[in-house]
Amino acid sequence: MGLIQHKREAYWFYRFLSLGYDRRVNPLFWTPEMRDQALAPARLEDPQLSVLDAGAGTGFTTEGIVERVPAASVTMLDQSPHQLARARAKPALGDCPKVLGDAEQLPFEDDRFDRYVSAGSIEYWPDPQRGISEAYRVIKQGGVATVIGPVRPANRIARRLAETWMLFPGADEYERWFRRAGFRDVRSVPLAPDWYRDDRGPYALAVSGVKPSPGKPLVTERIEDPPVGPLRFAARFVAGSVAGLVFVPIAIALTLRRRGDRADAPTPKP
Repeated sequence: MGLIQHKREAYWFYRFLSLGYDRRVNPLFWTPEMRDQALAPARLEDPQLSVLDAGAGTGFTTEGIVERVPAASVTMLDQSPHQLARARAKPALGDCPKVLGDAEQLPFEDDRFDRYVSAGSIEYWPDPQRGISEAYRVIKQGGVATVIGPVRPANRIARRLAETWMLFPGADEYERWFRRAGFRDVRSVPLAPDWYRDDRGPYALAVSGVKPSPGKPLVTERIEDPPVGPLRFAARFVAGSVAGLVFVPIAIALTLRRRGDRADAPTPKP
């Protein structure tokens, strides 16, 4: 289990990351183009839909959802009050109900929403099967759940660094969790920022599935965060944060190289 793959560590990680999340993190790792591709399988064509955005954070993904569905019909849930405070400052999200809560124990009744979206949250779930089963529980029959998250890197060094930080599932794991919960018509859409060039596998996935019947999921599991003393917590938090921050200069360097390649490319002749 990754060093930040616990709710307590993730809470404090985002206490600080929320200060520059939209300006510094998203342009590198979660771009508007990726968001549009990821939301396509969520099937948000009907403005009458009710939508839950679980792990909504500062609302970057929610901003894409409210371009398709009225904000008053989109509920934002996150365990971080600091992230939700940033979301409250965004005019486009003013009418979205905002709920402080746990994606692995959703505070909603069964069969509540037409759509479920969760982007960039599964990385921090101690029990991903439980989170996806909760997605199944709270959507209606015929509803669609979409989970967007990173994929285990193919590069050995990057994979070790990533898994030290938090959860990076394999593509097969995402689909297995969906099917075990009871979802049908499970599909995956690969996602990547411009700087990503590894042909051995996707950078991230948007995985979606349809709930075939009302009621509870087929599989519900619960793994509690293990108890951690204050010294161990501090050590895990610092080490996990450093492991995560290492990805930032790598992404910046690859982004600059990509821009340089574009600048050097010959201009096509008319």
